[in-house]
Amino acid sequence: MDFMADGPWNWCIADRVGPDRVMGALAGVLERPVHGMVAGADLLCDVYHVGGDFPTVVDIYLTPAGVAEETVASAVAVRLRAAVLLPDDTLNPSRYVLCEPDGTVRPVHVDERETDDGAERRHVRPCTGHDPACAAPAGCDRSRWKPDPTPERPAAA
Repeated sequence: MDFMADGPWNWCIADRVGPDRVMGALAGVLERPVHGMVAGADLLCDVYHVGGDFPTVVDIYLTPAGVAEETVASAVAVRLRAAVLLPDDTLNPSRYVLCEPDGTVRPVHVDERETDDGAERRHVRPCTGHDPACAAPAGCDRSRWKPDPTPERPAAA
């Protein structure tokens, strides 16, 4: 697997998980050593804690080429048995991709509040296309992660 340095992955985990467990899960998925913020290492990972429903924040630097971020995040969620939240492909600030511990990957909306310790994310809800946040200019319908209709709100015909 090739690695490139073109931007970090920024994830949040729905449990308070220590850096060693996060880096161990990531190393297992990528089959490559993962290091804290050590100069010269080929895969760097910073783990810290904030409040909210996703209290563990993970920043991964020198991300791998040739593998989708959500694929890695989903495998880490399964290994940690905790949901992993990552930004989606829209500019909608409330929209994320949720990788669940069972391997399910789906779009969601999250309320975010900035604090002195960092952003807290709370109130995860499915992106159905009917959430008020879906009406943002960076619409959910433009994402490759299309809104999931529910029995209460079927997809538009």
